[in-house]
Amino acid sequence: MAHYVGAIDQGTTSSRFIVFDKAGSIVSVGQKEHEQIYPRPGYVEHDPLEIWRNTQAVIGEALAKKGLKPQDLAAIGITNQRETTLIWDKRTGQPLHNALVWQDTRVDAIVEDFARDGGYDRLRDKTGLPLASYFSGLKLRWLLDNVPGAREKAQSGDVLFGNIDTWLVWNLTGGVNGGCHITDVTNASRTQLMNLRTLDWDPEILNLFNIPRACLPQIRSSSEVYGEATDNLAGLPIAGILGDQQAALVGQACFRQGEAKNTYGTGCFMLMNTGETPYPSKCGLLTTVGYRFGQGKAVYALEGSIAIAGALVQWLRDNLGMIEKSPDIETLARSVEDNGGVTIVPAFSGLYAPHWNSHARGLIGGLTRYATKAHIARAALEATAFQTREVLDAMTKDTGITARELRTDGGMVVNELLMQFQADILDVPVVRPKVIETTALGAAYAAGLATGFWSGTDELVRNWAIDKRWTPAMEASRRTQLNTLWDKAVSRSLDWAD
Repeated sequence: MAHYVGAIDQGTTSSRFIVFDKAGSIVSVGQKEHEQIYPRPGYVEHDPLEIWRNTQAVIGEALAKKGLKPQDLAAIGITNQRETTLIWDKRTGQPLHNALVWQDTRVDAIVEDFARDGGYDRLRDKTGLPLASYFSGLKLRWLLDNVPGAREKAQSGDVLFGNIDTWLVWNLTGGVNGGCHITDVTNASRTQLMNLRTLDWDPEILNLFNIPRACLPQIRSSSEVYGEATDNLAGLPIAGILGDQQAALVGQACFRQGEAKNTYGTGCFMLMNTGETPYPSKCGLLTTVGYRFGQGKAVYALEGSIAIAGALVQWLRDNLGMIEKSPDIETLARSVEDNGGVTIVPAFSGLYAPHWNSHARGLIGGLTRYATKAHIARAALEATAFQTREVLDAMTKDTGITARELRTDGGMVVNELLMQFQADILDVPVVRPKVIETTALGAAYAAGLATGFWSGTDELVRNWAIDKRWTPAMEASRRTQLNTLWDKAVSRSLDWAD
């Protein structure tokens, strides 16, 4: 009898395989980082073959750590970095180009071209998304236009497109030998090619972007048996797919309308469950599919996407050499009482929600001779909290719902200085669950629901438990002062690049 469910968590910087038990607790983890490739300013790429090799390696590592065999697992779920775009040859399994990562901005000029006729929101009614370099559709357009022979082969179905979830499922289920070419509704909703109401590829948008339908995967629900794994995992059902932020929504058991979570990772992403009707945003948020279980109705969400959160800490580590390891940022930041007047706006690839300004660029403001690297470290952590405040304000304006608490997850929530500052700057309690790997947990839940390992969402709600709660402790006048300085810094960063 299978006692566990496995989840592939393929993220922006690493691939992991996590095994969960019925209580939603972690049994074993394997993890491996992959290379970040920067061919030119604004270009960010990954090697799809390296990601596939690493995925295979971490599955083996996690199983070996606890002496587990594939038959000990009831199913495998997948969660993935969304919007990261690749094409590959159906006959050879070879990618035709490195994957274009969600942070990549090479399609800015194409975005501008489409925005001239109808503005940046011309597709928002159908897709819930503004025109932006963030989403997969125009990245696919760039690949088809710039990789020799790609468009012709895509039109015949010999070249396949996918986000990372599609690439992994195809390889797991046989690859060139009949691999399943599918995606789920959450990932499809991030391409800007899917109609939110029909949950299918929109023919008018495909025509507008000049995307051949033959290269696109079939859209399925987030929780169903898609196929069986081959090779070392032979016979195991692949039964759940959720884009990483939607997976965290499920992992945090946000199944009721109005419940929200914020994931602090490479970027920062807040999602609020808005029920079974797409909720249009007037405040710079995205309307997206939250999840769809089996043949049930799709549940939608509002999302605020922040491009740079943990990536700013990595930048201080790798580019400036200010810290040796990412966790060192908290110790350095705690060595000073405040930010010393320093504010950092990490608009490395423009600003996402709620600004959607692709020409914004990063800046460090308020520098004096008094400022030290410790003040810069503290300002870097605070930048994530300020961006989150902007998103939560937008959600409140759009929905009229005032948050009673913010459920948090992701790698940065172990940083208690950040969590307290987040509560202070929001004036809302911040809650960290006992299992902070909610992205992988959500993928496991989707797969386990499809195979009967879990009985339903009520059981998942019972699994959720609080590890720690931070309550606001900042004076209102100080909060106002800090927010005003942040708003001023953001205004300076906008439209910096021509």
